[in-house]
Amino acid sequence: MDHIKSIANKLNLPNSKVKNTVALIKEDNTIPFIARYRKELTGNLDEVEIRNIKDELNRLENLEDRRNSILNAIRESGKLTSQLEKEILEADTLTYLEDLYQPYKQKKKTRAMAAREKGLEPLAMLILEQPIIHPTIEDFIPPYYDNSSIKPDEAISGASDIIAEIISEHMTIRKELRDLAANSGIITCEKRSDANDERQVYQDYYQFEQRIKNLHPHQTLAINRGENENVLRVHVQIEERDWKSIIFRQFQPKEQSLFYEIFISAMEDGAKRLLLPTISRDTRRDINEKAEEHAIQVFAKNFRALLTQPPISDRTILGIDPGFRTGSKVVVIDPNGKYLAADTIYPHPPHNKLEQAYSVLINLINQFKVSLIVIGNGTASRETEQLIAEITKQEKSLHYLITSEAGASVYSASPVARKEFPDLDVSMRGAVSIARRVQDPLAELVKIDPRSVGVGLYQHDLNQSKLSDALDQVVESVVNSVGVEINTASAELLSHVAGIGPTLAEKIVSFREENGPFANRQALFKVQGLGPKTFEQAAGFLRIRNSDNPLDATAIHPESYDLASLIIDRFGLSDEITIGEKVKKINEIKTSKDLDMLAKSLNTGSATLTDILDELSHPGRDPREDLPKPILRTDVLSMKDLSQGMQLKGTIRNVVDFGAFVDIGVKIDGLLHRSKIPANVSLKVGDIVEVIIVSIEEERNRIALSMKENSDK
Repeated sequence: MDHIKSIANKLNLPNSKVKNTVALIKEDNTIPFIARYRKELTGNLDEVEIRNIKDELNRLENLEDRRNSILNAIRESGKLTSQLEKEILEADTLTYLEDLYQPYKQKKKTRAMAAREKGLEPLAMLILEQPIIHPTIEDFIPPYYDNSSIKPDEAISGASDIIAEIISEHMTIRKELRDLAANSGIITCEKRSDANDERQVYQDYYQFEQRIKNLHPHQTLAINRGENENVLRVHVQIEERDWKSIIFRQFQPKEQSLFYEIFISAMEDGAKRLLLPTISRDTRRDINEKAEEHAIQVFAKNFRALLTQPPISDRTILGIDPGFRTGSKVVVIDPNGKYLAADTIYPHPPHNKLEQAYSVLINLINQFKVSLIVIGNGTASRETEQLIAEITKQEKSLHYLITSEAGASVYSASPVARKEFPDLDVSMRGAVSIARRVQDPLAELVKIDPRSVGVGLYQHDLNQSKLSDALDQVVESVVNSVGVEINTASAELLSHVAGIGPTLAEKIVSFREENGPFANRQALFKVQGLGPKTFEQAAGFLRIRNSDNPLDATAIHPESYDLASLIIDRFGLSDEITIGEKVKKINEIKTSKDLDMLAKSLNTGSATLTDILDELSHPGRDPREDLPKPILRTDVLSMKDLSQGMQLKGTIRNVVDFGAFVDIGVKIDGLLHRSKIPANVSLKVGDIVEVIIVSIEEERNRIALSMKENSDK
């Protein structure tokens, strides 16, 4: 099959772009590399478009493999007709292909198979023909089955089983019923009589009815969870007159026929026993897959926003993993993330050693010149905040913020943490993670299973393989977009650079530890196992800030160094001039010159030329620098400080289908319902927004928010 044409049509892309991109994929180029360094070939396709091409290519190749397997199986059975072969070759979806194959599949022995073994198929075919005859059934049917030991009523029963199976496996009927279920079907839920739902988590679904096409993804996932927990009983309903009309269009029963009632009975049996349960399962599977895909996309979007949070650099940070009985773990890290000191304080019940905790914190702050305190948002976080707020009132240069500690415990017990801090207590490692994830969110969060970072919805109910793949793609995309300083990066961070992977990342770190920092990008070839292909894929995403070649600190690929040097010489862009002068000159080039003509004269493409000019104007720029910094606080709010109509700034902590959760500086996050978000606003994790308090339900720990129309976002 012509995969290129199929992909181009489905994704609405030019054939040439798809053809070149597929060729690059088949040459084992990574998606970040293709998107960044092969723009002329792809026509400036971005990562999402390239990934869509790759996914569709995989789908078509898998479909082709399944098609060939089905053809071979039916051919070996001797039942492959030219018409069936044509239909199989033209099938463009796996569902359609499986429907064609359904009647020929090897399956467990069915009632219909047993009836066929008794020679009752001719009788079944006669009943399906619905002949208009006058003798009695008992007189007419004996010639249509050759088994004297079977009584007429037993023969009719067996033939009916064959008819039921024929109807249930009819390709057109199955397709039309699926379409009917998707467009007109209704999903209903009811609470099971023996259900245990003390907290009434699924109360909204105790008596629930909704058209399937109008079902929201989060409703689907909630219904699935309620069903799995034996709280809900779920049904897919299709109107009887509708499914009967679909079957009647294919088989056209005749009321005048002697076999009319037999056919109707067999048809209803086939529909209710075989066909409708299958369609119900298929429909549930389809809506579940769509809901899962949506939830995975939401999770991935939130995770991307979390990874791209701007780092808070050049600060010595005191991190606190708060707790009650076991105390609050305190660590200090330097501006490079190096562990400096640790202690445990017990300011809260049952110990109440508040003065001692105050003294420990003040000593650490003064000893290491701490300028930022980071508190994990778990147990005792707001109680700890009260203590820290008192300290920041006395120290004008000192600020604090509360950050998500989701995944810190996962990290602290991981092999990565044990390797980093073999002599540090597990709980102290969690405090280090809390501090570092503010200092450089990307570098720290790549060490943690993405499913543990707390920015999804129903993530434990999703296909874990698909979820992991999607989140791994996000990490890969963000890491390569930001770039990695090879002389300081952890093996975990390096493993996500295009073309490298975990094994080679470990080798790179080991080489660096044994031989000292890499002097330049070319020195990478000294690492065992790092060959030309890997270098091609990875080099542009690796930074060496103190290299003997300044271009090594940029995203300019080594394959373009000669071109970059030519541009620098031709337009006087050397480091001898200031950055301001360089930016001015580059802007003049981009606005006053015909870039296409200039690119042609330099024997390159305009996209590559533009990228090089951008890098020369901002060498090694971190794209996260353009995003708003987290809100640093010096005082604390409580629920009692809030009032209806109050305006506050908050940080988006999670985005879900029904709205967003916003940290406004109190113990619980407020809910910004989607109805309170302006239609032209798209929110993501980490956004700073101005909100208005709509209502406060202190007894239920609920805060409802609305968003100011003129909010920053």
